[in-house]
Amino acid sequence: MTNRGVSRRTALLGATGVAAATLMRPHIARAAIVEVGFVEAVHNLGYINLYVGQAAGYLDKQGIHLNVSAAGGDTQAFAAVLGGTALFGIGDPTMVPMSVESGGPGRVVGTVVQRAHYFAVSRKVPKITDIKQFKGLTIVTSPEPNTNFSVTKKLLEENGLVVGKDVTMIAVNPGTEIAAMLAGQADVAIAYQPNVAAAESEGAKIIFDFSNYIGPFCNTGIMVLDETIKTKPEIVQALCNGFELSGRRVYGDPDYAKSIARKEFPDLPGEVVNKAIDAEILYKIPAESVVVDKPQWDNLMKMQVYLKNIQGKTTFDQIVDNSFAMKAKAA
Repeated sequence: MTNRGVSRRTALLGATGVAAATLMRPHIARAAIVEVGFVEAVHNLGYINLYVGQAAGYLDKQGIHLNVSAAGGDTQAFAAVLGGTALFGIGDPTMVPMSVESGGPGRVVGTVVQRAHYFAVSRKVPKITDIKQFKGLTIVTSPEPNTNFSVTKKLLEENGLVVGKDVTMIAVNPGTEIAAMLAGQADVAIAYQPNVAAAESEGAKIIFDFSNYIGPFCNTGIMVLDETIKTKPEIVQALCNGFELSGRRVYGDPDYAKSIARKEFPDLPGEVVNKAIDAEILYKIPAESVVVDKPQWDNLMKMQVYLKNIQGKTTFDQIVDNSFAMKAKAA
């Protein structure tokens, strides 16, 4: 079981303890919490800001409660927003310019992950200090256009390696990359936390760190329809307020972040999850602010244009609406 809904249950228990006192006080009307459909691309610790925001009550205090589900990939997350089954989705925000370039809707209103939160992990390959050392290896990632596939492919090609000739890339369902590597299907897995820390506990090692190699990078954004911004601006603002507070809490109180992470991934040993959070904070992977940083966005767009996933015809201001995030940061 995850921690979602913990704040609501806690509030209920607290209410029973002060029932008598409450009856003696004048009734004060409170706005009902709005239930909001929210989809994450894949359940992983790169999204620790989301889980902390839920558990700490930062979102409920803003008047919204997120009903979170995992979509199974970046494309599926944005598809849920387009189809109306979720009001918001988080995943590779390239999905939005892809939509807009084809005449569709979409905006990005915040950042959740500010660096590439992927690591190359292997049981048998030594540490890689030069991208060319991937030559001759079989690498397992999520399917294209998921971010770990896109990031890996670009780095290989930029360093003169031909995918399919010099390097073999195989795709598996997001979240199963480590299992495929451990089963011997590939030499290297490109994966995220806490799967990476779990693999380390089984004898695998991080052989390459994408976050430092690439630098600031808008890996995950909050995606929403234009219509939602127009008709439900108070909900968009509430969401950004909650994410801003949770980002500050993650970096300011790592022990709390670890406690929430352990609840999110109860099937993993606590020390494994703690190590994963330490790595997330060390590499500054979760967004320190919900505001979409233009240099981070530009790095993402350059990569996607290179890979021909987008044409690059959209501008930052056309896709990103930072007005809600800026208000949240200033509060």
